[in-house]
Amino acid sequence: MTHETQPNEAATKIGTDGVADIPIAHNERVLSGLVGQTVFAACVLFTAMHLYALNVSPIETWTFRIIHVAGGLAVGFAITAAMTLDRSPEQVRINRLEWFALIPAAAAITYATFTILYAWYMRETGTPPANWLVVHLSWSLVFATTIALVSSWVWRSSSRSIHWADAILIVASILVAAYLVLVLNRWRMAAGTPFAGQTEFMIAAVGVALIMELTRRVAGLALIIITGVFLIYAFAGPYLPGLLEHRGYSASRFFTYLYTDNGILGPTTAVSSTYIILFITFAAFLQASKVGDYFINFAFAAAGRARGGPAKVAVFASGLMGMINGTSAGNVVATGSLTIPLMKKVGYHPRSAGGIEAAASTGGQIVPPIMGAGAFIMAEITGIPYTEIAVAALIPAALYFLSIYLMVDLEARRDGMEGMSKDEIPQFRKLVKQVYLFLPIIILIGTLFMGYSVIRAGTLAMVSAAVVSWFTPHWMGPKALLNALSLGARMAIPLIAVCACAGIIVGVISLTGVGARFASMLLGIADASHLLALFFAMCISILLGMGMPTTAAYAVAASVVAPGLQQIGIPPLVAHFFVFYYAVLSAITPPVALAGYAAAAIANTDPLKTAMTSFKFGLAAFIVPFMFFYSPALLMDGTWMQILRVAITAAIGIYLLAAAVQGWFLNGVANLVQRVLLLAAALSMIAGGWMTDLVGLGIGGLVFLWQAAALKAKPGVSN
Repeated sequence: MTHETQPNEAATKIGTDGVADIPIAHNERVLSGLVGQTVFAACVLFTAMHLYALNVSPIETWTFRIIHVAGGLAVGFAITAAMTLDRSPEQVRINRLEWFALIPAAAAITYATFTILYAWYMRETGTPPANWLVVHLSWSLVFATTIALVSSWVWRSSSRSIHWADAILIVASILVAAYLVLVLNRWRMAAGTPFAGQTEFMIAAVGVALIMELTRRVAGLALIIITGVFLIYAFAGPYLPGLLEHRGYSASRFFTYLYTDNGILGPTTAVSSTYIILFITFAAFLQASKVGDYFINFAFAAAGRARGGPAKVAVFASGLMGMINGTSAGNVVATGSLTIPLMKKVGYHPRSAGGIEAAASTGGQIVPPIMGAGAFIMAEITGIPYTEIAVAALIPAALYFLSIYLMVDLEARRDGMEGMSKDEIPQFRKLVKQVYLFLPIIILIGTLFMGYSVIRAGTLAMVSAAVVSWFTPHWMGPKALLNALSLGARMAIPLIAVCACAGIIVGVISLTGVGARFASMLLGIADASHLLALFFAMCISILLGMGMPTTAAYAVAASVVAPGLQQIGIPPLVAHFFVFYYAVLSAITPPVALAGYAAAAIANTDPLKTAMTSFKFGLAAFIVPFMFFYSPALLMDGTWMQILRVAITAAIGIYLLAAAVQGWFLNGVANLVQRVLLLAAALSMIAGGWMTDLVGLGIGGLVFLWQAAALKAKPGVSN
């Protein structure tokens, strides 16, 4: 009896306790004592500063973004190590050789700190800072940062304390920001011009190196390799042929240009310092108040007992959580640790379980109103109102999740799967009594469409998450509020680093003009065929996004591909949605499919095969962006009758596509010929025209009659 009841109790507890928690990364420190308290306080102050500046007293734009990046770097180096941490209880001691690196690096960073403090003192007393101060600052800063970077890669770091090399990198991050704010007026005029000197170049180069190192730690090598290619291109341009050629730039002009509002301090950091930090903190409040867990439990109660229940739960829960947390792979790890084992338990192959979770988590990035922060970047780049973008995303997101749901359901029917038992899932009638926990999301959506700014709506939603917790056992008092603010900073660090690193790439594109040249090439292709131009744009968007988080993938693709699509006559909203979708889908596109690989690790199956399976489950999304071009009504651009017709026919097309992929149509197995016909019908229905819709319906009806006749001929087969 004991062995029978324990799993059921465990299953219920899994759905109610910490499902939405963010797992600790392989190189993330767990700090305690005075160091832990100091970092905790820094995280709280970092988040509180942003909320205060966004809602109460704005800070000058460049200064705010410089502080934002510097704070993100400082906290990031405090909580993440350069390599995988050894979590054994043994204390890591500094060896003799290490002292030879530590002493000169510590001396150099101390001297650099003295020079910047003295320079600030001189400015505050009305005396222009002496030139020798900034010269000495630049040389000592480069010296200390170089030693610290190399040392952090060479020597082992403790998981319970900040390594000395990372402490130096923290100070270096603050010194770069202090210098930029000190000389901000001159920096605005000189950066990116021939007037930028060696001192400016060295400090900007240190800033770029720090951003790339933190990005490597929190997002892996893929984005760093792509950034490195763009940096090399900036200097190799004069030696390249044709389309890629440019005149080249001096190091001082190039690196200082990167640290302007055309690069690191540009649109990507504008978004991370406002919308991303706000909505990541909102997600932290949902997690601290256990509202996030309630979303998952509600999904279990609603769909857990259905055919293939855990897979349908994954579709709903991952969509809800994915729209908030801004990263596909992170969402896979958070919700997949629960849903993937349960999917395997009810009969899904491990590859299917991983593929479903990866596809659903990736789809969360296209779900309004938050869209994993992508909507905010799109609004920043295009100038299109945020609410218009959120409304336009409704039907495409619904089609994507309809596709995954149908794929899941048809696979469950084909393989004869069952749902979960009643005692394995939360009781729906109990959860309905707590439906008020959806209030933060309702307030967010309601205030946005009442005309409130995104910042104000997000803040109100965040406050409401704390308020609704007072009606639950997870009451958020002062301590819980501080924990949520600290958690918000920790969760935001990867996206802050990624956005700053994407800003480097955007800066290279802007300075070299490669985006404009790509646009002219796309225009030439479009003369032959718009479809070919769109296909080429799709491939480039996916290629640029491979291995990159969504925000960075979209920011880069929007700089390179979207202008070209606009030049060939595609409206800005359609062009940017086209690019955004493929940037998101790069997470499930082999061979570099981050979400698929994360799911494979949990499912304990082959990464590449899992990535291929996730690609199969997300197949409909690869077709939907082409529908934007041929049927703008899908983006709410048209009359209500046009929008309704296109939505219905596209939904039918999505069902036919799912049936073709899974080999199951209505109540029976579809043979190879029927699957080919269903695929042709699906593509016809998705195209959007009256004639193609009728052709699709005709082919679908033909397969239906064929299958009905076959089933009738076999009396032993039950419908």
